[in-house]
Amino acid sequence: MKRFQRLEQIRRLDPEKDFLEIYRLTATFEFPWDYTRALELALYRTYAVPGIGRLLARTAELTARTQKRYDDTVLLLDAVVEHGFTSDEGRTAIRRINQMHRSYDISNDDMRYVLCTFVVVPKRWIDAYGWRRLSHHETTAAAVYYRTLGQHMGIKGIPASYAEFERCLDDYEAAHFGWDQGAREVSDATLDLMASWYPRPMAPMLRTATLALLDEPLLRAFRYERPGAATRSLVRGAVRLRGRAVRLMPPRRAPHHARQNREIKGYPDGYRISALGTFPVPGVRGCPVPHGGSSAAGPVAE
Repeated sequence: MKRFQRLEQIRRLDPEKDFLEIYRLTATFEFPWDYTRALELALYRTYAVPGIGRLLARTAELTARTQKRYDDTVLLLDAVVEHGFTSDEGRTAIRRINQMHRSYDISNDDMRYVLCTFVVVPKRWIDAYGWRRLSHHETTAAAVYYRTLGQHMGIKGIPASYAEFERCLDDYEAAHFGWDQGAREVSDATLDLMASWYPRPMAPMLRTATLALLDEPLLRAFRYERPGAATRSLVRGAVRLRGRAVRLMPPRRAPHHARQNREIKGYPDGYRISALGTFPVPGVRGCPVPHGGSSAAGPVAE
């Protein structure tokens, strides 16, 4: 297979009707590594909305059980991509996602914002660092895919196009990004988790490299010191160089699903989709986390 042959296949499909097939080809054949990194960043961005980060801090799921929450989030989202919305596996994953969200007081606006990150952040990442830019077909298919996921989650007012997803995300972040101590603790725990996937002596360097990939609004919201210009240039240049190297490699012949990622650590003996995530606290009705007037949403596996 030639390097751009799969893109030619994608362009022969209808992104409005064949969105699942296009999204699978893009995420599991063309850009599996990039989609993993971009969706990690997408979920990470949500912490910078204080209500979201504060709720996640109070649940302690992303500070005390960070690896499990990461694994469960990835595996639940991956089940829908791999098996589809109408499969037993896909329906079970969506049911688990909805059961978890119903356990907390989460506003529709926050839910919609989180959905927007899944659409917008991967395109921006791949256009900046991937071995090629996303095509119009792929961008449209991703928007339809997540619009469909959002409908299954009962989210209201879902954007109808990529441009609307992008505008919704930018407007929401401009209005809501800000400082919160709990959100900073969730951010620090996430950075520590990512560093833990590599040899311990590399941890400080990996933390700096990750911060060098963050944009100014995120750095300001978490009050991280901005890495120097040389560091940012070096790190971003290295990721772009990886993309250019991938472009020279033969195309992938088999799909790589997120469940195959080396970062998934918690289920060496396998897992059941129905057992992933969190479950209601016995004897507690309604949201188990006390918080103030603004409701908040978080990543899928809270």
